[in-house]
Amino acid sequence: MVENSDSNKSHNKKTFKHQDNLPKLPVPPLEDAIKRYLSAVKPLQREKDHIKTIAAAQEFLEKEGPQLQEKLIDYAKDKPSYIEEFWDDSYLSYTDPVVLNLNPFFVLEDDPTPARNNQVIRAASLILSSLKFIHALRTEILEPDYFRGTPLCMAQFNRLFGTARLPTGTSCTMSTSKDSRHIVVLCRGQFYWFDVLKENNEVGINERELVNNLKTIKQDASDLPIVDIAKNAVGVLSTENRTIWAELRDILEKSSEDNKDALKVLDSALFIVCLDEVSPETSDELATNMLCGTYDIQQGVQCGTCSNRWYDKLQIIVCENGSAGVNFEHTGVDGHTVLRFVSDIYTDTILRFAHKINSHATPIFNSQPSSHHHHTNGIIDTNPKKLEWNFKPEIHIGIRFAETRLSDLILQNEVKVLEFDKYGKSFITHYNFSPDAFVQMAFQAAYYGLYGSIESTYEPAMTKAFLHGRTEAIRSVTTESVDFVKLWWTDAPGSEKLKALRAAVKAHVHLTKMCAKGLGQDRHLYALQCVWQREVGNSNNEAKLPAIFRDIGWQTLSSTVISTSNCGNPALRLFGFGPVVSEGFGIGYIIKDEGIAFCASSKHRQTRRFLQTLENYFNDVRLLLQSEKRVPGTTRNSSEEENISMLSGYGYFDAGGIDSLFEHRLEEKRGGMKRVGRALKPVDYC
Repeated sequence: MVENSDSNKSHNKKTFKHQDNLPKLPVPPLEDAIKRYLSAVKPLQREKDHIKTIAAAQEFLEKEGPQLQEKLIDYAKDKPSYIEEFWDDSYLSYTDPVVLNLNPFFVLEDDPTPARNNQVIRAASLILSSLKFIHALRTEILEPDYFRGTPLCMAQFNRLFGTARLPTGTSCTMSTSKDSRHIVVLCRGQFYWFDVLKENNEVGINERELVNNLKTIKQDASDLPIVDIAKNAVGVLSTENRTIWAELRDILEKSSEDNKDALKVLDSALFIVCLDEVSPETSDELATNMLCGTYDIQQGVQCGTCSNRWYDKLQIIVCENGSAGVNFEHTGVDGHTVLRFVSDIYTDTILRFAHKINSHATPIFNSQPSSHHHHTNGIIDTNPKKLEWNFKPEIHIGIRFAETRLSDLILQNEVKVLEFDKYGKSFITHYNFSPDAFVQMAFQAAYYGLYGSIESTYEPAMTKAFLHGRTEAIRSVTTESVDFVKLWWTDAPGSEKLKALRAAVKAHVHLTKMCAKGLGQDRHLYALQCVWQREVGNSNNEAKLPAIFRDIGWQTLSSTVISTSNCGNPALRLFGFGPVVSEGFGIGYIIKDEGIAFCASSKHRQTRRFLQTLENYFNDVRLLLQSEKRVPGTTRNSSEEENISMLSGYGYFDAGGIDSLFEHRLEEKRGGMKRVGRALKPVDYC
């Protein structure tokens, strides 16, 4: 009997070692929250409207507020976080399609070795690194995340793999299969699956076998006519309105044991791999494909990649030219968590390949996958199997209408990219600005220059320094930022414009620090509203909702026209998401040392023109800064930069112990799931 190497490493468990010592997110004093709320909403309002908002806020302080505050504090006593359950419910109660509305995306940089930018090779490499990441996570040898030496909560990683968003009649639920061992591959709208992990979470398949499996899948999928693909593209159902999807899923599940088993395989898969039959030529095309898939009608049939998705789970998407990215279900995880994952696997793919050339190049994950599928840790069947469905007429009709509604949704939105290469973080910090705050002021200046108005602007601040922390809302519009953007578009001297810019940046940095400490207003007030709904309210007495939540100020602040997020590091090329309101922009950006990548989406609100205005602003402010003499004695203050680098969470370790033998069968634990689907005949391509 070979001893399990992971049991020997129990003393090395580190991933969750800080969890018990993390502080809980504070419930701020009510008076402070109201003060911050009024400060946030004031620059967005006319004076007469703000007077009404002040009155509503004062009434809340004198009437319902204190009682709701006490109830919230009492509720939070036995919860890891006072906002977590409310926040999850806000996502799960969302009934519109998740595509373009909730799911964000990342685009990875290309593999630096051109020969490896091939779909099957790139996909196999990313899958293998993902499995090694999961092994490290499940055996708790994955290095925890830190930010400037402060440990961050790692709880979200438990909801990243084997997790699915499941529609129900009233809302959605989240399901996580902690013992999931397989992945699902989507190709031309067809679903395939195979085992990849042993029962002890060691990787049970090597890169060569992954390549063979993917080639076998591509060959099988290529035999299906496009009309049959469209008729059976069950993945588009995950893009439907959640209530409709719940009804169709119920029909699908109850109409056949094959369907029920197939859904079980899908829901419990570690993640989905989408092999797309496109090779995006532009950044716009690449970003669009990762966000919502492509629209391509041929002879009245949808042939785009939009039907090659399953949006209820984490998806790794790889194009024919090797371009790769991730689209993820957002309920249980934030971008910061997924960023750590994709950054690690991207780095591992490069270092692992380098290790083949130079043994001194050390991969992030040192575990070596085994090609031996029979051992003491269970039977693993790595041969690919195709999921087969039995559709009732209602499902065929549902697929048809889901596709046409999705196609409308895609055509109603546009995604544009600006990869600004004139300067980046290095230039900005040279002039003693916080890079993130500097970019935030650019968004407001560009919007005002194009439309002449000030709109509610949002940026998330990470609160993972707290137990089960998620984000707090930075409301980027301040009195200082309004003064700056209005001054910018005048003939005022450059020195005055830069003085106003520095004041606006300083105000934004202060806001960011407060929000990162859990001292914002949005999450707190939202929690109080949720407490009222649970304790007092119901759907039939909206009129009794506290005045502060019925006031125009709350509506104005909550209607985020410019929704932004800064999320990136050297592993990423692009990051983005859809607009959160119909008249808004969704802007993901990555600040690099020598450039800034922007991905903007909107429902055709002159997105390209907005990015051009943004680019012109950056060029103009550079000229002003270069003409300004630097203030004597000023130096870059790195502590002022809230731009997060995930590299601090990386670690190098020996996962080891891949070659154990096994005797007992894993199939019994999985309820016979190994028999689900039609087995494909393996083809050896290598």
